[in-house]
This record gives sequence, structure tokens and C-alpha cells, in this order.
Amino acid sequence: MAQATRITVEATVNAPVAKVWEAWNTPGDIMQWNTPDPSWHSPSSENDLRVGGKFKHRMEAKDGSFGFDFEGTYDQVDPHREITYTMPDGRKATTLFTEQDGKTSIATTFDAETENDPEFQKQGWQAILNNFVNFVESN
Repeated sequence: MAQATRITVEATVNAPVAKVWEAWNTPGDIMQWNTPDPSWHSPSSENDLRVGGKFKHRMEAKDGSFGFDFEGTYDQVDPHREITYTMPDGRKATTLFTEQDGKTSIATTFDAETENDPEFQKQGWQAILNNFVNFVESN
């Protein structure tokens, strides 16, 4: 099997890590920010944040033309520091949270899937991350 392409997206949130962590992991919040653009929404979210626990976030085009479940199983949960999970197809993702001077840096590195161009995937994940930053900073 070929080595998966690894992609990293990053952003800094003007908020302390405790607030960032809560918004990242609370289903009601996830449903507010988990979209790449305004034509999409996340109508449901389930999150069992513990090693061996699972998450499932529904993402759909608002016009009903397309939708999918984004899901995985947690491999590592280090509160306010790191979350690592494995997706159903075996790909992995790790998100690191680093607080400095009241701001929190987030970096997610994930294995790219093979159906879409890696740059397209990076843009999508970065758009969702940017949406997260806007959500946290405006709440």
C-alpha cells in the first residue's frame, strides 16, 4: 500500500485553550461551525470523547444534493493538548492545541484520501478550521 499523503492545516484562535477545546468537542457547537462554506450545514453531531469512543458529524449541502457522515474512533485524547483518531477507511488525523498568551494554535495533520486532489482536501479542511475560528471568536 502506498504511503498516504499527509496534509496539515493550521489556525490561531484569539481565545484560551479551554474555550477552544469545548467548542471543538461539544456537539451543539460542532453543528454551528463544521462546514466548509455557507451552502453546507452540519445537522447532527455525536461525540464520545474518550479513547475508543466514536464521533459522527453529518455534513450536508443545504440544497439536499449531497451529504455524508464524517466519523472516526479516538486513539488518543489528551485534554487541551491533542486528539488523534482513525477514520473508517484507516486514515488517521491528529489535532494539536497549543495555548500561548491567551491565544490557541490549532494544527490538524491528516492522511489524504485518494478520491480528491490533496490541495482540494487541504482547502476544504482549512475552510472548516477557519469557520471554527470565526465561530469561537464571535461567541
